[in-house]
Amino acid sequence: MTKSHILQNKVYLYLTEFFAGMSVMAVELGASRLLAPYFSSSQIVWTIIIGTIMIAMALGNIYGGRAADKNPDPDRLYGRLVIAAIWIAAIPVAGKYVILGISALLVFTVNTNFLIWAAFLACMAIFVFPLFLLGTVTPSLVKYTVDSLEDNGKTVGMLNASNTIGSILGTFLPTFVTIPAVGTSVTFLIFAGILLLLALVYLISEKRKQKRAAVGIAVYVLCWVIGASDSFAFWESGLTYEGESIYNYLQVKEDEDSVVLSTNVLFGVQSILKKDDSLTGMYYDYAMAAPLMAGVCEKDTADMLILGMGTGTYALQCGRYFQNIAIEGVEIDEKITDLAHQYFRLPQEIPITTYDGRAYLHAVDKKYDIIMVDAYQDITIPFQMSSQEFFTMVKNHLTPDGVMVVNMNMRGTQEGNINQYLSDTIASVFPAVYTVDVAGSTNRELFASASAEILSVMQDNLAVASDPRFVDLIDQVSAGLCKYEPGDYCMTDDKAPVELLGMQVIDELIQEEVGYYKEIFSREGIQGLLDAM
Repeated sequence: MTKSHILQNKVYLYLTEFFAGMSVMAVELGASRLLAPYFSSSQIVWTIIIGTIMIAMALGNIYGGRAADKNPDPDRLYGRLVIAAIWIAAIPVAGKYVILGISALLVFTVNTNFLIWAAFLACMAIFVFPLFLLGTVTPSLVKYTVDSLEDNGKTVGMLNASNTIGSILGTFLPTFVTIPAVGTSVTFLIFAGILLLLALVYLISEKRKQKRAAVGIAVYVLCWVIGASDSFAFWESGLTYEGESIYNYLQVKEDEDSVVLSTNVLFGVQSILKKDDSLTGMYYDYAMAAPLMAGVCEKDTADMLILGMGTGTYALQCGRYFQNIAIEGVEIDEKITDLAHQYFRLPQEIPITTYDGRAYLHAVDKKYDIIMVDAYQDITIPFQMSSQEFFTMVKNHLTPDGVMVVNMNMRGTQEGNINQYLSDTIASVFPAVYTVDVAGSTNRELFASASAEILSVMQDNLAVASDPRFVDLIDQVSAGLCKYEPGDYCMTDDKAPVELLGMQVIDELIQEEVGYYKEIFSREGIQGLLDAM
């Protein structure tokens, strides 16, 4: 095989390997952010992403090796890079429609493991082909770089090192630089542009396939014009804010009555501000029973810690009804804290630490009268904040009559559901545990304490409350409170299958939501379904 002029320079080949490895990791990280608004960012989704990408790379390695032996033409390799670049550039344009299309089809045909099937098929449809093409790079480059058997080990080692170093940068750059700065869509376009430029250098310098190069440039520019947006939630319009942080896809929407924050989910509310300072009608209201249970009205001052501060909905409400509470918050996502100050009227005076909730408890010795645990989002439940060891740590940071309140936002009905596991785990640590279902939602509030007197203390403190709306609310909570009878389900740091348990509940919720439409579809077909919608 006679090498082209540019391929005689091994530096260019090593650069090809370097940027191919970088792009693979960048696409993998971008995939997690593209899927998060629809399927969450749980370990299940990450497993699916990694698995499908490994499948694509393995198949690409096999095909690339055979193709290089059969026809060692570098035009083919760099032509494949052009196609991969165009495909990756098109992901911001078409990816969300593919995800929604697949989800819409599966929701009427799959009864269990919907999340797994939808995320897996979406990954296969969107990401496997371009990564398959990138998987052909290494075996092809080996063919072009190995000159003799005497130095083939050194050459292959240099190629692998180039790929690995590129992969390292492709891991850090999207997470810490491009996604927070310019968003996931532009991140895809940036790395697609790098691949395209790499291929164009070869095609133009060797004067090969000029039409393919021109088409590649034209399609890339079109994708940039259409897809260079941070808008994933095309089902929403008129958003006040839409963007991304290191941890989350974020959207803020506003109407005449309220401002709402949603993160990483197609449905759901993570924080809300009522513009008239009224009660939210959500779990934040129910959780205000915790200060009464801790007897804050009988104390000169009381200390509250909120793990999962969000934009401060609970902090604002407690501060409004209990003036003697000193509130601290812990929020892992600094961008959410910024939004809290910008859109949700959270006072700068309330101290918020940007940290993981459990790590924060490790770092402080202070004891609190109330600790609110509100770090659970849909299926994305941090296992380290759901274990026996974590709740023991919370108990050790409470005063003797202190109260922990936990928001559990997926109310399952099957035996051994996620809430049962969480409740049993908490009951193995706290002797007094009570739960109440939040009306009109899937949320359940759990109150736990080392003191057995929290219900009587709550009634004594309620007697001094003057706001009739607040009194009615707590009466409603009190009427729904049930003493929790613990079972044998318990999670530890070693074993906490929160993702699988959460997925079971999501399957239940989906079937409840679409049951009506599935019945119409089975009886009247697609036309009946369209008429009903």
